[in-house]
Amino acid sequence: MAALDSAAGRDGERLQKVLARVGIGSRRTCESLIAEGRVVVDGEVAVLGRRVDPGTARIFVDGAPVGTRSDLVHYLLYKPVGVVTTADDPQGRPTVVEIVPLEPRVFPVGRLDTDTEGLLLLTNDGELAHRLTHPSYGVEKEYVAEVDGVPTRATLRHLREGINLEDGPTAPARAVIVGDAQGSVALLRLTIHEGRNRQVRRMCEAVGHPVRRLVRTRIGPIADRTLEPGAWRPLAISEVRALAEFVADQFD
Repeated sequence: MAALDSAAGRDGERLQKVLARVGIGSRRTCESLIAEGRVVVDGEVAVLGRRVDPGTARIFVDGAPVGTRSDLVHYLLYKPVGVVTTADDPQGRPTVVEIVPLEPRVFPVGRLDTDTEGLLLLTNDGELAHRLTHPSYGVEKEYVAEVDGVPTRATLRHLREGINLEDGPTAPARAVIVGDAQGSVALLRLTIHEGRNRQVRRMCEAVGHPVRRLVRTRIGPIADRTLEPGAWRPLAISEVRALAEFVADQFD
């Protein structure tokens, strides 16, 4: 072990201690992960005895990035209607970053239209944010839309197969009616993995069912039915880990 310590350098903290602190598992479990060659640090497979600087090391477990910097924060916000998904708005409208703590400074992951409500992630974790928003990773977003009229089976099939919009055809989506339609209004659950501007609204409009209200209810593996509009909470370590594993699995 001393030789390994010497080879890896004596600066920083033991890798298994860092992994255990951020919720990967017990110290013993983390040691096993390292011994099995499942941990990569700065592009190299780690060995037992490796020491790292949590503030600078790029650590991956089973291909998923592990956030070890102590200053990283991840918030889940229920964005209300009328709040814009930017850090600053020239028109003076309220922004999502004004709802969460001002320090450390965070940025929204992706966008929600001003007239759309629901779940939004905000973080200063640039690497995770990149993976969540990059088209290559295809992170699912689930929405519940209140629409005019009741979509037929043929309409649902059309949504599932893809819609031709002015900026090209959409990828296949999942589309189901939620509950029983009430008169001339229905609830439609749509799951997409693209991030085009106002995509769900445009898809529904294209099939003749304009959206009255739109709520995002899930981002990848993250959902929370208890949050009210304007409320937020920090993500649990297990949720951050789930997001990292989700994008790693999608990419593979």
